[in-house]
Amino acid sequence: MKAFFLAAAALTIAAAPASASTPTLDEAADRAGATDAIACDFVEGITTEVGPRQAGTEAEARGRAWAVKWLEAKGFVNVADEPYMMETWAPGDVMRAAVVAPFPQPLTVVPLGNSAATPAGGLTAPVVRFASYADLEAAPAGSLAGKIAFIDHAMRPTQDGSGYGFAGPARWTGPGLAASKGAVATVIRSIGTENDRTPHTGGTAFPAGVSPTPAAALSNPDADNLARMVERAEGKPVTLMLELNPRSLGRTQSGNVVGEIVGHDPKLPPVLLACHLDSWWNGTGAFDDAVGCAIVAAAAKHVAATGKSLRTIRVLFAGAEETGLWGSKAYAAAHKGEPVFAGLESDFGADRVWRIDTNFTASDPDLHRKLARGVARFGVAPSREVATGGADLNWVREQKGALVDLNQDGTRYFDLHHTNNDTLDKIDKAQLRQNVAVWTAVAGILANHPEPIKRAP
Repeated sequence: MKAFFLAAAALTIAAAPASASTPTLDEAADRAGATDAIACDFVEGITTEVGPRQAGTEAEARGRAWAVKWLEAKGFVNVADEPYMMETWAPGDVMRAAVVAPFPQPLTVVPLGNSAATPAGGLTAPVVRFASYADLEAAPAGSLAGKIAFIDHAMRPTQDGSGYGFAGPARWTGPGLAASKGAVATVIRSIGTENDRTPHTGGTAFPAGVSPTPAAALSNPDADNLARMVERAEGKPVTLMLELNPRSLGRTQSGNVVGEIVGHDPKLPPVLLACHLDSWWNGTGAFDDAVGCAIVAAAAKHVAATGKSLRTIRVLFAGAEETGLWGSKAYAAAHKGEPVFAGLESDFGADRVWRIDTNFTASDPDLHRKLARGVARFGVAPSREVATGGADLNWVREQKGALVDLNQDGTRYFDLHHTNNDTLDKIDKAQLRQNVAVWTAVAGILANHPEPIKRAP
């Protein structure tokens, strides 16, 4: 597969014109696909010099300061760190689990965001296994009193990431549901697709009136093992010890980093290119989502190289996405009433873009076709799916604005996301350049579109 992408990159190089003058948009996109180094500079720099950027912490603040300095050095203007306050959760430094009986051995876990702490020394209780989220839903009220719920709801890899929607509820709301039925703690099979002992963290939520309980993710091999233990115990209790010490830090400051490439007519609504700058604590946040910020910033710079575009291109490096879309919500509130032309977000790793969706395919077919033609040579197909936009595009959605989704190949994304394996070496540079090329073409077409996008009522 890698050889295919390297061959594709070579074809792109051959197709790129050799002109040394100001490039056309097509030439700029082709050059981005062949030689872009801007995106690599960003993602290597922030993962090396900052590393993990847990939302609301000092590490995230260092990441924002680094990003501001980088944007200014690359010629962006109106660069700012726009602050807001948020409720902040920290994972702690104790993350232990072990089967006590009947088959004593340690398991590998990480806490889920918003998990409560166990008592010092841990808690020990029998495990009740649920093969699916639906089985947990069917459990009678009070049936888990004094028990640890084990949600064994497996995820499978898919190109479009749709497996996340199937498996995600086990993490998003599973611990809260188990707690509402009396569970003293919850462990889930990681919402991930690899078979390494690299458990995936991620946020969870507890419903109103339900006190948070300890909640952790098991690596997939450990979840396999625990499921086998339940089967081999033949109805006898499987007892688990779990010890976690996460804590709430109360309200702390986070922020959104923004910068602009100012267009020829700055009075026109801008094109918004978004990503999120924060990450979980257990990886360097390369795939999720430093590389997304690298892609959008590099695309903006490649469009700028063509000469001043009609509209301003604004990049939004949103903060605190992972723990509750704090940055997206704060940005929408702070800029309410300010118009935006169109929005798109990169937050699905760095593997190749394979499909383009818009929410104006039917209402503005001419623009949709123009975008589709602009990216066809990079192997990107149009579709009739309606774009919904990334998580950090609240500002655009609240205005019922134009959205574009540049869908990336997600086959291996959930091998990495929210794990300690989310590191720079996992990024394929040829596929990253294809992303930058596609984003350059789309951002440039949108930034030079003079008329409002026709939207269905």
